[in-house]
Amino acid sequence: MSIHHPSVSRPHMAALQPPRGTHDLIGEDQRRYRHVVETARRIVGLYGFDEWATPVFEDTKVFSRTLGETSDVVTKEMYTFTDRGGEGLTLRPEGTAAICRALVTNGLTQSLPQKVFYAGPMFRYERPQKGRYRQFHQIGLELIGAAEPLADAEAIACGWQILNALGIGGSVALELNTLGDKASRDAYREALVAYFSAHREALSEESRTRLERNPLRILDSKNEGDRALIADAPVIYDHLTEEAATFYVGLKRHLTQLGVPFRENPRIVRGLDYYNHTAFEFVTDALGSQGTVLAGGRYDGLVAEMGGPATPAVGWAAGIERLSMLLAEPPAAPAPVAVVPVGEEEEAALDVVQSLRAAGLRAEMAYRGNLKRRMERANKAGSWAAVILGTEERARGVAQVKDLRSGEQQEVALDGLATWLLARGVA
Repeated sequence: MSIHHPSVSRPHMAALQPPRGTHDLIGEDQRRYRHVVETARRIVGLYGFDEWATPVFEDTKVFSRTLGETSDVVTKEMYTFTDRGGEGLTLRPEGTAAICRALVTNGLTQSLPQKVFYAGPMFRYERPQKGRYRQFHQIGLELIGAAEPLADAEAIACGWQILNALGIGGSVALELNTLGDKASRDAYREALVAYFSAHREALSEESRTRLERNPLRILDSKNEGDRALIADAPVIYDHLTEEAATFYVGLKRHLTQLGVPFRENPRIVRGLDYYNHTAFEFVTDALGSQGTVLAGGRYDGLVAEMGGPATPAVGWAAGIERLSMLLAEPPAAPAPVAVVPVGEEEEAALDVVQSLRAAGLRAEMAYRGNLKRRMERANKAGSWAAVILGTEERARGVAQVKDLRSGEQQEVALDGLATWLLARGVA
């Protein structure tokens, strides 16, 4: 006996969307991302940096204790949660604190200097806008264990060379400042407190809060009223100790020798509390309000905050999305070689595909269809050559190779096919 089951009407399910402030890297976007990372890897290798990879989440104290309890990152932007074991964890909002934690955890404070490069996703809860996401990606480097201004200059020069290698050096400018040593900052803090206190009523509410907690951060304000006051505020150059002034002069001399152009900007401060001496930004006017593409500075106090010894360090980070947007043209997807079996020659064609891949060629074979269909797929995939293999060709140990760029076709011996293609095409 058969039982009829009437079809059940299912409500239409809306397509799932990515979380706000995230994006997929597909096609051209992925090629731009990969080009930025691979270019950076190549350049930092010339400077002797090794790549590290840290977890995307850390103990919350790695960031809350080191970035500064009053920083915007800690107070407004961190993705923090408690896991099932009751541990407080945070998705990393930046890379430097995680690298310094890894340095201490792995006992590397006795093996200095360490020259570290990293690349990967970071997470901040902020309003998404052009070039700014809640999951974004950075490249960065840290030179840990060198106290000399030459270390700062080399780190900056490495970033400058990466920007030039990406073809965007002409659209960015390096802005440079010093935050001085502790004595310099203490004297500067007093001068800022005196100045802004006299104009307290004109400050924004956020800047009045910063006046009590971290007056240097007022210089970061984007409020128009604040900006007018900041224009006449004291500058740190008038409050540098002799040692801090000497460090800054040395840095500028080294940058000039290394051929890195810069302009001084006394209003640059870092939003994170562990910086001292050097602060710098590579900026552009090609991205609207999101003008900073690579920024960093010196942070001699951070390793000690992680429980390690007092350790000098300097580094920077750059947003991959913003760098990608500045690229004139995305790198082209590598063109493959299409292997096209005729008749019953799929197994033989598969052997050819694998031999070409083993030789370093990108090779593909359509899974089904007659000769015409497979050739259509080869053209649609952007293949630059088609290797056509039929029963008669296989018996003679040859293939017909058609250059899809010129339309020319000739017979090539299978045992020399990879060499022939490598000499003429795109590996």
